[in-house]
Amino acid sequence: MRPEETLRPEETSRPTPLRRIAGALTLALALAFTGPALAGGKDGTQSRAYAAYAKGDYVTAAALLIPLAWQGDAKAQGMVGYLYENGKGVPQDFVVAAQWYGCAAEQGDPTAQYLLGLAYDKGRGVPIDVVLSQKWLILAAARAGKQERDTFTRIRDAVATKMSRAQIAAAQEQAILWMPAPPYVPQPLWLNRPRSFTPF
Repeated sequence: MRPEETLRPEETSRPTPLRRIAGALTLALALAFTGPALAGGKDGTQSRAYAAYAKGDYVTAAALLIPLAWQGDAKAQGMVGYLYENGKGVPQDFVVAAQWYGCAAEQGDPTAQYLLGLAYDKGRGVPIDVVLSQKWLILAAARAGKQERDTFTRIRDAVATKMSRAQIAAAQEQAILWMPAPPYVPQPLWLNRPRSFTPF
């Protein structure tokens, strides 16, 4: 994606209520990502990654999280997606971010499901698709912890206001039929990119 494609004119206008809520949630998600470390990390890699992220050492956090993400760890995949979306410790790349969110979301990580839903709503790294956006937001709200549930529900409902009844019904059907996938990793994007592209 070329730099001039990262901001569309409509994104530079006054913040809408949905954008204000999304901005507040970004802070909440950053705090959620730095919450309790995942169990089972070899030699405390996950704990060190969360500690580095909490300190703002995104380069170290990325270096620790990326190998975990490639091993299929859903929480690490969601965090790596977040790092790529925001250009923290890695180059900003919405396509790579959406791909990592997709891997984590398919495994059932509610934060990644929420972020993937927002990506589909805004067309960041994926085509705009309100039905897929709503599907992932429905799942995120249903699976979220107590702290995130209200915010995820408000965003889900805000996106639904832009949809027809048929679109909402289609999203609800997709959400009902969804089943968590086993751990997996994305198809490497750099296979289809110019030779000068370095994945990490």
